[in-house]
Amino acid sequence: MAQQDYETFKLGDWELQSGAKLIDAHLAYKTFGDPKSPAIVYPTWFSGAITDNLWLIGEGKTLNPKEYFIIVPALFGNGQSTSPSNYPFEGEWPEVSFYDNVRAQYKFVTEHFGITHLRAVVGWSMGGAQTYQWATQYPDFMDLAVPFCGAAKTSLHNQVFIEGIKSALLAPKGIQSAGSGRGGVLAAGQTLRKWSDAEKEVGLKAFGRGYAGWGFSQAFYREKLYESAMGYKDLEDFMRNFWEAWALSKDPGNLLAMAQTWQNGDISKQEPYNGDFEKAMAAIKAKTLVLPAKTDLYFPPEDSEYEVKCMSPNIGTLRIFPSIWGHWAGGPGDSKGDVKWLDEQLSGFFRKNSGEKSALPIR
Repeated sequence: MAQQDYETFKLGDWELQSGAKLIDAHLAYKTFGDPKSPAIVYPTWFSGAITDNLWLIGEGKTLNPKEYFIIVPALFGNGQSTSPSNYPFEGEWPEVSFYDNVRAQYKFVTEHFGITHLRAVVGWSMGGAQTYQWATQYPDFMDLAVPFCGAAKTSLHNQVFIEGIKSALLAPKGIQSAGSGRGGVLAAGQTLRKWSDAEKEVGLKAFGRGYAGWGFSQAFYREKLYESAMGYKDLEDFMRNFWEAWALSKDPGNLLAMAQTWQNGDISKQEPYNGDFEKAMAAIKAKTLVLPAKTDLYFPPEDSEYEVKCMSPNIGTLRIFPSIWGHWAGGPGDSKGDVKWLDEQLSGFFRKNSGEKSALPIR
């Protein structure tokens, strides 16, 4: 995405939960619709650029720019907001949390647009994690929350998956993982800020092939939907021209930065919850529609069931994507049947809760 296709909001020196700071940080964003309309925040996901969110926005869809003012803020580390790939300052990339991201987004929407109330926060995958973060960090700030194929806390199984793809990126540099939620074990003179072309190619291809076993379900591969639905001639064609091609379009330092944020995801790691996950979930006030996919290997429905169980009465609703597309059922728009199902769920949920609080932004 070209620079002129999105805007940036300057944050200054951004202090982080970890005690470190991002020097001269900025948040990348794009908006759709009239700023006078009810506002929706729709954050980006792991590796996703702002344009990768556009499949769910448009006339005739629930996220209709003629009805809502839709704000798409980019994650720190995605290559558009402050990221290892565009960070001009020396030293290793600091630990950045979902809390740090959402605090920046809150500053942006309140100070730049003067918004004091949102109609909704919605998001897929790491966007879903940010949705939960918004709902617990600023529980009075939105009417509705819709996390789809995401989680309020990164499970141990999910952390293990990320360890695998992280280690694939680190291996070409001869660096071992320092553990879940941490970077690499660096020897003297080693850095994760600089990559040779060979390190990038080997690491990113390995990353893509590792990711291939998780993005889609066993049933997706068994039924060879990569051929019938996506047009690849065989499995190797799919591995090379879908997964490797996707991975090679990314920056390895950015992927590692976002992976660290993802592994450390936990909405209870903030005041006033202090590690009490059930207390954090019970604090959600926005009506919340939780949409896991039946075959998602990252965020299985059982995790979502527990999240909804921890919410206060009449807050959470659980509906499950009846799909074999795995995590990809929730995005980024490749499964047309799942896109239709998701939009129908959003539409019905927004209509059902049309009288909740104030639908208009207060400025």
